[in-house]
Amino acid sequence: MARKCDETLREDGAADDGPARPRTEWEHPIRSLDDFPASLNCGAVAIGNFDGVHRGHARLIERLRQKADEVGGPATVFTFDPHPVVLLRPDAAPPPLTWAERKADLLADLGVDGVVVQPTDLALLRLTAREFFQCVVLRCLHAKAVVEGPNFRFGRDRAGDIRVLGELCAEAGVALEIVEPLTAGDGLISSSRIRERIRHGDVDAAREMLTQPYRTRGMVVHGARRGGALGIPTANLEAVDTLIPGLGVYAGRAYTGAEAWPAAVNIGPNPTFGEHGLKFEIHLIGFAGSLYGQPLEVDFLSRLRDIQPFHSSEDLKHQLQADIRAVCEITNSTSNGKGSN
Repeated sequence: MARKCDETLREDGAADDGPARPRTEWEHPIRSLDDFPASLNCGAVAIGNFDGVHRGHARLIERLRQKADEVGGPATVFTFDPHPVVLLRPDAAPPPLTWAERKADLLADLGVDGVVVQPTDLALLRLTAREFFQCVVLRCLHAKAVVEGPNFRFGRDRAGDIRVLGELCAEAGVALEIVEPLTAGDGLISSSRIRERIRHGDVDAAREMLTQPYRTRGMVVHGARRGGALGIPTANLEAVDTLIPGLGVYAGRAYTGAEAWPAAVNIGPNPTFGEHGLKFEIHLIGFAGSLYGQPLEVDFLSRLRDIQPFHSSEDLKHQLQADIRAVCEITNSTSNGKGSN
């Protein structure tokens, strides 16, 4: 990163805008500032984690898009992978709500032209606020405008705040706009608040704060095949790299490649058969075939009920059939498609 910064620095230390360049294709998301395309220079930039891409983020991106148009350049988001706290305080690192590609897709849906997912390392985290601003904002992104929320912090030990950012922008002649956060109910919309609701299984409340339904992903593995014996086969998901919702039965939508299927999702043990280990099971309604060893993505649309034991497998089957009917009603009332809400 430092090498490229040095190459684009003018003698006076400011970013060299240079002639306008036609827009070209680039990797989505952009995996490093070393790969940052010149066609994304000289626009408006927002920096942050953007985990989940919620409605508060959407408000900021709306203003970012407007600011980019005002300065006649692209709208770019600079984010990190992993979250800096993973390196600094791994025991305190929250489980993510989105993975890099999902985050980039959601931001692109909101009108962002380019998303940089910079690998987080100690060299980046050691930069002071001024060094970070000069290297990332000026030398690498060539930003003409910066759009942030009021709680934005940056630089080593998070020493840079909005006041510091304002001073640095004023020195460099970069426009700065602060976008106030959104509220929902009795509090601000935030990734941590959404994470709390999902952890408690309240995906309905989380969905109200997100721009798209909450989505997880994992790999399908072999299970006990009890669902198949009941005539309701399930895909067992493991290696899930985002926050798993709390115990319960949910209405969802599963994605196998480009195809979408209504899905009944069970997270928890199977007390009817005396099994107490946590399972993540998905019944894809209408799907026929094998998914073993394949990736699967699942949207959570609504919570249906608690996990509960049944007197017999027949009673369980009747409840699962009722769950499936409820799932169909919910999914029929929502848009279908991998990027739809």
